[in-house]
Amino acid sequence: MRVYMLYGQVANFKTNSTIPIEKFAIAINSNLKKSIIIKSAEEVDEKFHSRLSCKKKTYRYVINNSKYGTAIYRNLETCIKEKLDVKKMQEAVKYFEGEHDFKAFKASGTSSKSSVRTIYKAEVLEKENDRIYIELTGSGFLYNMVRIIVGTLVEVGIGKIEPQNIKNIIESKDRKNAGKTLPPQGLYLLKVEY
Repeated sequence: MRVYMLYGQVANFKTNSTIPIEKFAIAINSNLKKSIIIKSAEEVDEKFHSRLSCKKKTYRYVINNSKYGTAIYRNLETCIKEKLDVKKMQEAVKYFEGEHDFKAFKASGTSSKSSVRTIYKAEVLEKENDRIYIELTGSGFLYNMVRIIVGTLVEVGIGKIEPQNIKNIIESKDRKNAGKTLPPQGLYLLKVEY
């Protein structure tokens, strides 16, 4: 069984329930807290696994680039008060596209055997109300990889790193050369493709 959640997140589990599949989401929602909603459910092959079967994931990181931030969304975005050069960030993010060894962008303690990943699409989008979205679609991501990539792009945005240096940072495979790991506030798994 596959269950779809807000922003396209997917979970799977086995059940012997007699509830018809078309009523399953309603039945689960009646027992959940209001902070989570199941949008739909479907039966899938026994071999399906919501994490291991995926082909692509898209993450979004939301930055509030205003002087004061916001109290209401403080847990849903990261505030960077220093004005970011979005054009330079847009130039820099393109260096992440393609297949690379992302060893410089993985947190210590990552258990993955290989740090080679493919980024199919990488964008920095300037939105209204001083919001910046960084969206990455890839074959998979290392632990904290998105937050480290965004931290590196922020350093590009404030002028600490030149856009063309991203290529050298990737090739160095050295975590010390990349930017800091940004906080989890603002990170969203938008879409999972199977």
